Amino acid sequence: MTDKEPIIRIAAKGDGVTASGRFAWGAAPGDLLLEDGTLEWGPHHVTPPCRHFGRCGGCQLQQLDKESLARFVEARVANASASQELGAEQIAPPHLSPPGSRRRASLRAESSQGRVVIGYREAKSHRLVEISECPVLAPEIVALLPDLRKLLIVVGSGKGAGKGKHAHAKLAADLEITCTDQGLDVGISGLTVEGLAATEALLDFARDHGLARLSLDQGYGGETVWEPEPVTVTLGGVAVPFPSGSFLQATRDGEAALVGAAQNWLEGSATVADLFAGLGTFAFALAGPGTKVLAVEAARDASLACKAAAGRTQAPVHTLHRDLFRNPLLPEELNRFAAVLLDPPRAGARDQVERIAQSTVERVVYISCNPSSWARDAARLVDAGYRLAELRPVGQFRWSTHVELASLFVR
Repeated sequence: MTDKEPIIRIAAKGDGVTASGRFAWGAAPGDLLLEDGTLEWGPHHVTPPCRHFGRCGGCQLQQLDKESLARFVEARVANASASQELGAEQIAPPHLSPPGSRRRASLRAESSQGRVVIGYREAKSHRLVEISECPVLAPEIVALLPDLRKLLIVVGSGKGAGKGKHAHAKLAADLEITCTDQGLDVGISGLTVEGLAATEALLDFARDHGLARLSLDQGYGGETVWEPEPVTVTLGGVAVPFPSGSFLQATRDGEAALVGAAQNWLEGSATVADLFAGLGTFAFALAGPGTKVLAVEAARDASLACKAAAGRTQAPVHTLHRDLFRNPLLPEELNRFAAVLLDPPRAGARDQVERIAQSTVERVVYISCNPSSWARDAARLVDAGYRLAELRPVGQFRWSTHVELASLFVR
């Protein structure tokens, strides 16, 4: 082994790798790994844009320049395809969402001795890293955090709740913050609020900051504290009711890339089954003159929201509340459709893909947030006679090892 070894690639979990198999966290392609484990930066290594990088567990790749980051995203998808010998006919250039575009955040808040910390866990640790900046999140989310800390100090310490049993208790709460059409939707769970003063503090905060909604889960399910008008998110040009905590694509930019691929590939399909449809991210974008969509979703609140939006706008979207893991659409049901789109959770959709493989559906668009489970499912489609016509890598979780993709299978 020489005293300097070049980093030749970035592995799936974000570590740099040399030709001899040595690993180095925080490396970029072209860096030199020295014998003592330190790095000599190369041409693709940049100064991380966030002061918390290296402690906060949210990002793993801020040391990469844009070129190397794009190569990482493309390689994750290409390698997943190659691992199953899927024979992808075309792999499009990767799409990267820009900084400051993440529209939803799951944060942790904890207090000790009257001080509240809001942030992410350290990598491989339960320690909380206080976030004073975040180049990934939408600026309006970051801007809310200082005042949200102050609110939690007042409400969580018992100052707003009087001197009851929860006064001076250590606060530990989970925060869900999402950008919606009406502004920020803030959900707080694990926080006990007692007394008129604490409730008024919550209402004042929501009003003064123009929140779209403030909801509170004290252990008995979410309860809306503030919602001046019904909260919606616009999907495919349709304002869809947004149940608190519902799934959204991480960025509008990434959503547009995934939806654009589906629209491109399924143009002219008269009937489309949108499986794991959620609120209708793809359903409303695909539905229109000449195209009817069946949106199938297991989460009742999401399915009802999709149904309500379709009814209000008279969009050609029919909803079906059905758990596709326990009760996948059968081949004879799928055969009624010209095309199928599926966007399952990270575990993939093994049983539903098996039914698709047994069907006569001509075109399948598979959206995935996990290249590994996607490759497993894709192999079954290829074995059944489909060809992988195109792959589009999407890196909407910028500076993260989390990679998404859109794929087209044609029988």
